[in-house]
Amino acid sequence: MTKSKKELLFLALGGSGEIGMNVNLYGCDGKWVMVDLGMTFADPSYPGIDLILPDLEFIEKNRKDLLGIVLTHGHEDHIGAVPYFAADLDVPLFATPFTAGLIRRKLEEVGLERQVKLNIIPNEGSFDLGPFGFRYLPIAHSIAEGNAMLIDTPYGRIFHTGDWKLDDEPVLGVPSSPETLKQIGDDGILAMVCDSTNVFNEKASGSEGEVRRNLMRVVEDIDTRIVVTTFASNAARLQTLGEVAIHSGRKLCVAGRSLDRIIENCRENGYLKDFPPTVDFQEAMSLPRDKVMIIATGGQGEARAALGRIAGDSHQIKLSEGDHVLFSSKQIPGNEIAIGRIQNQLASKGVVMITERQEHIHVSGHPGQPELAQMYDWIRPEILVPVHGEIRHMKTQERFALDHGVPKAIFQQNGDVVRLAPNGPKILGQERTGRLVVDGDVIIPADGRTLNDRRKTAHNGMISVAIGLDHKGKIFGQPVLKMHGVPLEEDEEDFLDEVVDKIVGKYSKPVGDIDKFNEAIRLLVRRSATEWTGKKPIVSVLTVEA
Repeated sequence: MTKSKKELLFLALGGSGEIGMNVNLYGCDGKWVMVDLGMTFADPSYPGIDLILPDLEFIEKNRKDLLGIVLTHGHEDHIGAVPYFAADLDVPLFATPFTAGLIRRKLEEVGLERQVKLNIIPNEGSFDLGPFGFRYLPIAHSIAEGNAMLIDTPYGRIFHTGDWKLDDEPVLGVPSSPETLKQIGDDGILAMVCDSTNVFNEKASGSEGEVRRNLMRVVEDIDTRIVVTTFASNAARLQTLGEVAIHSGRKLCVAGRSLDRIIENCRENGYLKDFPPTVDFQEAMSLPRDKVMIIATGGQGEARAALGRIAGDSHQIKLSEGDHVLFSSKQIPGNEIAIGRIQNQLASKGVVMITERQEHIHVSGHPGQPELAQMYDWIRPEILVPVHGEIRHMKTQERFALDHGVPKAIFQQNGDVVRLAPNGPKILGQERTGRLVVDGDVIIPADGRTLNDRRKTAHNGMISVAIGLDHKGKIFGQPVLKMHGVPLEEDEEDFLDEVVDKIVGKYSKPVGDIDKFNEAIRLLVRRSATEWTGKKPIVSVLTVEA
């Protein structure tokens, strides 16, 4: 970027062009603040990887100008990367009590609780960071203390929605009222940076209160054991399920460590006050089948989560024919195969499954078109900046906002530097963005050699070659080859004999330059493997000199 000017900038390092891994930067007169620092979960294209992090190269280079990190709410795609970057960025964190409790636990797990300054801001509280003024505005979502941010700057105010929806019966918390939001609009908003997740939904997302009534009805009609799976972070749904258990006369059992952590954090912050006492696994299994309900993690098909272990008979909770599993969560795109695998395991036991397709037992925490239109009418921003979506989501919201009377809207992606004021919006240029992966205990580039080699190995297999040279530089003895994942099960011996004969026959004299020799052997082995299999395995050559 060029030398800082008198201007207000927006730069997404994550979450614009993808759903997940939200990182938003606001720049004012050369100073920056970060709103959210999230991660996402890996898909099969990242073999051996569980977590994906944003590449923060831009703000790491400009760390001296970063004033702080402000967190909107406690979902992993908004706070999950905090333990990996907060200490190195060395700036204070700001969050409301519930979100701060989740962050504190993350920092404690990695021993950083004393190295990172975590500021707890009261609900609806305000604070200043350099030229920025922040005010937390409660807004309905699928977690306790979902917040929008009202950001004051010398150039105008920004309404950063965070993740949100409109809900007249949120079950937990009291979101901002229409009157509050109208007043914010009356006072003037330069830009609204807005969630795009459900922009294709022509209907509103619906109310948690409606889900509660439907769950009560569905559970009342079941006289067998019930397992309900939902997102652990959805505290409102946990409150609902506690009420359902009490209403139906069932004891409640909780299966999943993330559920235990969320419940503990909720209680510490004044939520789930009426949540019923829970029973352990042994007692749950000893109760009559119509007198127990289990809340379990794993509704997205995670193999090691509680539901996956229950389905695979490796958990203390056992299900039998006629028992019910209620999927009180939305199937996240990309998880279809994993979810299907668990559902097939449950079906083989004669378990009856109910999803949101059969009954209205889940609502999204993101706004559909009617909610977006209503928010535009209340806030009346001069500029609409779509975020939190894939390209198709953000492009659609851009058009939707303009069609509904928003004067200006701008499509941007991760890395686009957007000037909001003066004379905005305008894309000034691009900064490098990307992905990092957590591989074991190491953070590496998602597009680096390690992952590329792993993908190639997964697709083509690997061959290792070991060759000994005598003191004259001639091949000594027989080369040794080992294969991994190369489709030569029946022909392996013949293939190895042929390759060894080629190597020995071609290199009867001293080999000379070792590096050139290793590369020639690598190519020889790979060509031979391709001729036999049609695959191009990774070939590793080790030459040992006497």
